[in-house]
Amino acid sequence: MKLLPYLVTLVFQDCIWSWNRGVTIMKQFLVIFFLTIGSLVHAASIVPKPPSVNASAWILKDFDSGRVLAEYDSEVRLEPASLTKMMTAYVVFGELSEGSIGLEDEVVVSKKAWQMPGSRMFIEVGKKVSVADLLKGVIIQSGNDASVALAEYVAGDEQTFAALMNQYAQKLGMAGTNYTNSTGLPEESHYTTANDLSLLARALIRDFPAFYKWHAIKSFEFNEISQKNRNGLLWRDDSVDGIKTGHTSSAGYCLVVSALRNNMRLISVVLGSKSVKARNQDTQALLNFGFRFYDTYKIYDAGKTLKTVRVWKGSKNIFPIGLKEDMYITIPKGQYNNVEATLDIREMIEAPVTSGETYGSVQLKLGEREVASNPVVALESVDIGGVWARTLDSIGLWFK
Repeated sequence: MKLLPYLVTLVFQDCIWSWNRGVTIMKQFLVIFFLTIGSLVHAASIVPKPPSVNASAWILKDFDSGRVLAEYDSEVRLEPASLTKMMTAYVVFGELSEGSIGLEDEVVVSKKAWQMPGSRMFIEVGKKVSVADLLKGVIIQSGNDASVALAEYVAGDEQTFAALMNQYAQKLGMAGTNYTNSTGLPEESHYTTANDLSLLARALIRDFPAFYKWHAIKSFEFNEISQKNRNGLLWRDDSVDGIKTGHTSSAGYCLVVSALRNNMRLISVVLGSKSVKARNQDTQALLNFGFRFYDTYKIYDAGKTLKTVRVWKGSKNIFPIGLKEDMYITIPKGQYNNVEATLDIREMIEAPVTSGETYGSVQLKLGEREVASNPVVALESVDIGGVWARTLDSIGLWFK
């Protein structure tokens, strides 16, 4: 009979252990369940709608990847106002880089340039002004007089300079743009789009980084007259380093801005705002949205081998393929580990192979959505092989 209490105790302890074990298992299940749900929610990386922007057109774009993060009527043709001067400066930068003109060149101010209406740097007719000072007058002071003086110096007259501007625009893929002057003063056939301006902004930063830094200068004094840069975000946001403001009564208040935070650069274009305050607030909201909810990554370096590929009937059997340009992606935050790469290479490649020629593509996907696609090119050339090599490869191809 002494054994009975002992057995009852064992049974009771076993029940308690089973209950505790069941509770532990349930707790583990619940932890795993909620972690899974949490990871799924994180994996979905919910990105809210972009901020509400009260403007005629706008676009937010990543500089490196070129991905559009938000936009509204970005292909609609509108007046650019003084945003025109972005192309005026770009053309002059191009002439400087080619050695056609120099920063220290002295430009004689014409009567037409001197008497230009609107914003001015206050150059005087007949006086000589350096190209460097005139450029600062265009970029910082938004001087119409400086724009015309540069146009006349580079191309002889403003009309010819406008034709040069259009050639540069065509080269940059600005299909919705036409320039008739260097200043942005209203003319019926003088127009651009928000997307075209984002292309021009990328080109300014990419092609002329040393000159682009001038867009962050907050003030410039000429002829004993100091004027502040009209880009108010230069004072409000340390990450902003350009680019240009514009305003006419018909175009409204316009602003193109670029900002760099943690190695990620965004470009915002806002056209046709109702006030200076509105264009600044809307631009700031767009920038904050992009930096808060997206990340940009460099995936592949230009010129590095992604894979070696078989080539038939050549002087050698393989050649490397890679990218002409660095490959970037811009994706919602927290999604980097979910990106998958696919490399598609042309089948049955025969010599000769030319370096730089396209032989396939690399695609990057996030789930079912393609986030980037770039052509892959030969990184080396391969000549046609000798008779014996071609004969052996012909036999191999026949069996293949």
